[in-house]
Amino acid sequence: MSSSTIYPSGPRLGLRDFDVNDIADVHEYTADPLVSQFSTWEPNALKQTTAFVEAAAQEHLDPDRTAFSLAAVLDGKAIGSVAIWITDPHDRNGELGYTFHRDYWGKGYSSEAVSMLLSFGFNSLGLERITATCHPENQGSVRVLEKSGFALEGRLRSHRRIRGQRRDSMLYSILRGEWSLA
Repeated sequence: MSSSTIYPSGPRLGLRDFDVNDIADVHEYTADPLVSQFSTWEPNALKQTTAFVEAAAQEHLDPDRTAFSLAAVLDGKAIGSVAIWITDPHDRNGELGYTFHRDYWGKGYSSEAVSMLLSFGFNSLGLERITATCHPENQGSVRVLEKSGFALEGRLRSHRRIRGQRRDSMLYSILRGEWSLA
């Protein structure tokens, strides 16, 4: 993938590489404890948000890029962070994730972004299987994944160490053939 990679767009959202002008928009939601409650990261200080956006903004410079941290943009504003990455190039497996500003929850933006990530993963990256995990109590994410055609594979016990404690994750997946039928 090159620095001129074209990402899918949806009826309302666009996906693009981050740039440093996104720091203030991103910090609005990464500093929110409600947004991070089910995440692997805690509410960000501005320094952490800046480091994240600056690192993500540099990804496009890697000609052998296998990870894509992208801004989900509505009317020029970054309202979410989405990502897709190749976990196993030989078996053509990948994983995706997403975080959105809470003002945009429950309005279909996460589902729209996941649809675009699936299109990019299957069509541009050539993946055959894409997974996603979420906290067992994150019903919003469960709904997004199921609405997007993901199947629940099971519960990963003591999967993550977060804030000093072990926690389970729910594992979801979708295969290329299932996505093309959705």
